[in-house]
Amino acid sequence: MAGGDVARTLAAMGPRLRGVRERRGVTLADVSRATGISPSTLSRMETGRRKPTLEVVLRLAKEYGVALDELAGTAPVPAPEPRSTVPRGFGDDKAVLPLTRYVGGLHAHKHVLPAVEKPSGRPRQVSHEGYEWLCVLYGRLWLALGDQDLVLAAGEVVEFDTRVLHGVANAGSDGPVEYLIMFGPQGERLRPRTRPSAGRGAGGRRTTERVPAAERTPRL
Repeated sequence: MAGGDVARTLAAMGPRLRGVRERRGVTLADVSRATGISPSTLSRMETGRRKPTLEVVLRLAKEYGVALDELAGTAPVPAPEPRSTVPRGFGDDKAVLPLTRYVGGLHAHKHVLPAVEKPSGRPRQVSHEGYEWLCVLYGRLWLALGDQDLVLAAGEVVEFDTRVLHGVANAGSDGPVEYLIMFGPQGERLRPRTRPSAGRGAGGRRTTERVPAAERTPRL
């Protein structure tokens, strides 16, 4: 393999490492505990700021249960399979339906949270590299974004830097919550090409509901 090919392979390995990890639904902290590689080192490799060594790649391939050539991008391309419409299980009883194959850049998922009578507590928050755009399709979603607590209804959209602590939960709508996520793992964002049309709709702009402080469950 020529020097230029090696450099391109190493440059493309970061997004592949992130893609494999996200498909398995694990965090950088989870991988760090299993492999002994620090979260900061894992993050720098995934964002291309650090070149992975062979030893590290071997440990990650073993942890993820994938072949080295898959991480290097040299594996044979499999024949396309029919896209499944059955959501797969995710943590916290959440179901996730991938809407795009991970090829780097923006990718999309549909998430479904099961019905609850009332929230069990403030959503567990995480942070990681990237930028996220979230749109609620059905139900009421509790978004804990930093120190803010917002309840989003169907049709409402938020976008935020995922390095800010964030977490979601069903806000207690007596039904499931469905929402879409567009995620840029290296900070990629949506790029609107047109401005919103003026004068559409009869109700005017809706103010996003906030969770009253008295109703929040104190954090332990």
